[in-house]
Amino acid sequence: MATREREKAAKRAEARDNRPHASVNNIRIPAQKVRIVIDLIRGKDVNEAIAILANTPKSASPIVLKLLKSAIANAEHNLSMATDNLYVQEIWANDGFIMKRFMPRAKGSAAGIQKRTSHITVVLNERK
Repeated sequence: MATREREKAAKRAEARDNRPHASVNNIRIPAQKVRIVIDLIRGKDVNEAIAILANTPKSASPIVLKLLKSAIANAEHNLSMATDNLYVQEIWANDGFIMKRFMPRAKGSAAGIQKRTSHITVVLNERK
C-alpha cells in the first residue's frame, strides 16, 4: 500500500500548478462590483496593474491591489521569480455566501435584504 501512496503523491506533484497565485474568500463586496475592477488588469504586467489599481476610484480597488501584491510576494518568495517578467494571467471573482437580513417596512411588514460577498483569485505567470 505504501508504494501506491507514493505513486499517488508523485502524480499529485506532477499535476500541481506551479504558477504563483493568491486568493481571498468572503469579501463583503458583491462580485459584480469586483468584476468591473478586475477586468481592467487582466493580461497586464504587474507594475502596470498596480498603477491602474492605485488610480481607480472603486471600492474594490484596494482589496484587489492587496491581493495582487500578495501574489507577487508569493512569486518572489516561494518560486524565486523576478517581478519584472510577471503578468496577470488569470483573475476571477465568484459569488460567495449571501447574508440575508430584514428591513422593517410600512404597516408592520418587512423586506428582505441580501448582503453579497465574493471570492477573488489571481494567478500570475512569467512572460517568455
